[in-house]
Amino acid sequence: MADIRSRLEEIVGEANVLDGAAAGEDYTHDESLTATPEAPAFVVRPGSTEEVAAIVAVAREHGAPVTARGSGTGLSGACIPRSGGILIAFERMREILEIDLQNHVAVVQPGVTLDELDKATAEHGLVYPVYPGENSASLGGNVATNAGGLRAVKYGVTRHQVLGLTAVLGTGEVIRTGGKFVKATTGYDLTQLIIGSEGTLALATEATLKLYPRPEHATTLLAPFSTLDQITVAVPRIVGSGVGPLIVEYIDLISMQGILNNAGLDLGIPQEIKETALAYLVVVLEDRRADRLEENVEEIATLTAELGALDVYVLPPQAGVQLIHARERAFWAAKAAGAHDIIDMVVPRASIPEYMAKVNELAQASGSFLTGCGHVGDGNVHLSVFQADGAKRHDLMLEIFRAGMALGGAISGEHGIGTQKKPYYAELEQPAKLDLMRRIKAAFDPDGILNPGMIFD
Repeated sequence: MADIRSRLEEIVGEANVLDGAAAGEDYTHDESLTATPEAPAFVVRPGSTEEVAAIVAVAREHGAPVTARGSGTGLSGACIPRSGGILIAFERMREILEIDLQNHVAVVQPGVTLDELDKATAEHGLVYPVYPGENSASLGGNVATNAGGLRAVKYGVTRHQVLGLTAVLGTGEVIRTGGKFVKATTGYDLTQLIIGSEGTLALATEATLKLYPRPEHATTLLAPFSTLDQITVAVPRIVGSGVGPLIVEYIDLISMQGILNNAGLDLGIPQEIKETALAYLVVVLEDRRADRLEENVEEIATLTAELGALDVYVLPPQAGVQLIHARERAFWAAKAAGAHDIIDMVVPRASIPEYMAKVNELAQASGSFLTGCGHVGDGNVHLSVFQADGAKRHDLMLEIFRAGMALGGAISGEHGIGTQKKPYYAELEQPAKLDLMRRIKAAFDPDGILNPGMIFD
């Protein structure tokens, strides 16, 4: 270990190699509700791609596991280091290298946060549209987990926004993929293979991202419904209207109460509506012109009322911003309420009613309590699971995942597998696919040092 430390200090300087046990508790965990914190042997803070490559080469030479860490906001245990391993913390690599106004791209290092990029792009009337609910999240972490969020119904997720990467393989080699262009048929798409691989294939040290014109005007509509089924019937009509909503979310009654209470927010919904509504639909529209936005708001409000909403509220601008911010903080509301685990299953949008009916049946049979909200526009259902008995909770979640996959869904829509969803993934995924992924990992990381134990054993 002394030899490893001296080699690391030669690469990044003595001040940027920390003893893992003394580096601080923050480096030992992410925001998963169930993962066990772990201290690495060393926390290393590189300042360049070349330094990252040299660190990985040393780790490979000594057989030391390597875990990459951005802001640590993940929810699946994917950035928790290994005992005796090296944690590469990207806090020194947080420079926005370029905002290219001609090609509408940004080139960023992995430690740059969404908030930092948003402020920089706003100065040019541009926006990077992925907002997974935590603006302190780093772009490197977003790439590693293929982060999504509320705006995916309009803009898609991280993989739709990344045009190219600079990445370090498990061999210490550096590759550059993609570029400032939107299409290519030149060999395998290694950019897309690395995105969402949770640090198991390569460490992204630079990302080229799409930027879009930033609309100046936005409005939030809130529509209470008497059943969730009514919302799921309404959503395809709203999404297919041609208006192109920015956000289409559902929030169940219990989750809405928790979200509003946690944020200290009162939207002024009449008591008689509160007593009747069992679920809420939130739709955000945006446009560069106020008159066009007003027309679209009127069209969607009328359509939503026709589709069975108890009422439709066009929220004042500040209230709309506060509601969306509170929705983005739904995880923290669930955590404060004592949730034991969370699920972010994704199913085909039209299958949500059938899926939720099965979820409710399974919850009742197991004596568990579940609340939910989600990106109903893209089929991503977020559930907070309240079941203190670990064995019962495991069995319940396994059956919930099985039910979603039977409908053509996937275990995770945006949080990733990490360590916490790995047992379910191993049991429910096709063995041939898992074997193929192992072979792919062996090609990128022949000694298995990059985030070992993530996604699959």
